Amino acid sequence: MSLLPETGRRITEIATTAQATGRAPSLALAVVRDRALLHFTGAGEAPLPDPDTQYRLGSITKTLTATMVLQLRDEGAFALDDLLYRHLPGTPVGGITLRQLLGHISGLQREPDGPWWERNAGISTEQLLRDLSPDKIFGPAFKTYHYSNLAYGLLGAVLEKVTGESWPNLVTKRVLGPLEMTRTTYHPTEPYARGYVVHALDGSLHEEPRHDTGAMAPAGQLWSTVTDMATWAAFLAAPAPAVLSRSTVDEMCTPVAMQDETWTAGHGLGPELNRVGERVYVTHGGSMPGYVSQLAVHRGSGVGVIAFANSYGLRGTSIRGVALSALTAVLDSEPVAVAPWQPAAPVPSDIAALCGRWWWMGSEVEVVADGSELVMGAVGYSARPAWRFVQEGPDRWRGVAGANTGEVLVVVRGSDGRPEKLDVATFVFSRDPRHLA
Repeated sequence: MSLLPETGRRITEIATTAQATGRAPSLALAVVRDRALLHFTGAGEAPLPDPDTQYRLGSITKTLTATMVLQLRDEGAFALDDLLYRHLPGTPVGGITLRQLLGHISGLQREPDGPWWERNAGISTEQLLRDLSPDKIFGPAFKTYHYSNLAYGLLGAVLEKVTGESWPNLVTKRVLGPLEMTRTTYHPTEPYARGYVVHALDGSLHEEPRHDTGAMAPAGQLWSTVTDMATWAAFLAAPAPAVLSRSTVDEMCTPVAMQDETWTAGHGLGPELNRVGERVYVTHGGSMPGYVSQLAVHRGSGVGVIAFANSYGLRGTSIRGVALSALTAVLDSEPVAVAPWQPAAPVPSDIAALCGRWWWMGSEVEVVADGSELVMGAVGYSARPAWRFVQEGPDRWRGVAGANTGEVLVVVRGSDGRPEKLDVATFVFSRDPRHLA
C-alpha cells in the first residue's frame, strides 16, 4: 500500500522545503491510513529521521488525556458537567466543569503559577493545586475560547484523584497498552531526536533540556514516533471499542468552540478541528522547547498526516501548515478506495416488509436494509445524508445517523398486520404518494 508516485513526490517536496526554509535540524513527515505508513519523508541530518525516531509530542498528549476522561465518564466515574470542586475539594477554581476544561472554554488562564513549566523541572500535583488562586479565572466560562495548559494539568489531577493511580500509569494501562503503542513513552527512549532552539542570527543549535513536567505531564509530556502515531490516527478515524466507542470519539470530535471568526479552526472535547475547503480534519498540534508536532486526520477516508521537527518552531511556516498542506494534497490527488460489493445475506421478512418507497408531504424516500440497520434516504436529494436506524424492539427503531439521530421510528400496522405507516418523530410516512399528513 503506497501513494501514487506523483503524490509521493509532492509530499516529499512539502517536507524537504519545510525543513530547509524552516531551518529545522530534522523533520519527519508521514502519511498514514489504517495504522499503515503510506509514505514517509525524513529531511535533515540532526538526526537523520526514520519512522522509529522519537520526537516529543507536546500538546498532542492532551488528546490521550481527554480520551481517559471520556473513558471514565463512560464507566460512570463522573459526568462531564460535574463542577471541579466535586473531585478536587477546596480548589479556588472549582466552579468550572470538566467539559469546560476539555474544550478550553473554562475561562482559565493559559499557564500555572511559577516558572515556565515547559522548560523547568515539574512540580507535584499537590503543589500545582496549592498554587492555584481565584484570579486564575480571567473570563466567564462558555463565553470565550482560550487555550489553557493549566486546564489539562487539572484534568490530570482529577484522573489521579478518581482512580488513585498516577497519570503515567493510567495512560499506559488505559491507552498505550491496549493500542500496542510501545514506542510512545513518558521519557525519551533511543533512538530519539534531541531538541534545539535555532539561533535566528547565525543558525547555531542550542540543545534544550528534557524535563519531567510532573503535574503538567497530561498537557505535554509524551514522546512518540510516526509509526505509533499512525495507530493513534487510525483510532481517531475508526475507534477501537476496547478503548472508546465510536459514539464517544464522535462526541470528542464535535466542536464546542470556534477559535476564529472565519470558522476554519475549532476545538472539541480534546481534539482540535480544522476546516480546509469543504473538508474538516481532526487535529492537534504540540510544542515543547526544542520540538513542534502536528497530527491531522480526515476521519471519512481514514487518512492522516503526522509531522515532527526538533526545533522550537519553523522559520517562515508552521508545523500545522505543513501537515494540513500534505493531508490536503493526498486527498486531492489519491483515488478514493472503493470497497468491493459483497452480496448481502437474505433480509428477514419483517424488515423486508419495511423496505421500498414511502411518501410524506409530496416527498419520496426509499428505505433499504443494510445488515441489521434500516437506511432511509430522500429520493432526488442525494446531498441529504441518509437516516440510519437500529431496532430497539418490535416495530420500534432508534436513529443512529443523519438528521434523526436519537429519534424514534415507530412502525404503524394496518388491520391486516402489514406496515402501513412509518412514524419518525411525529413525521408520518405512507405508502400512498398523495399522503400529506
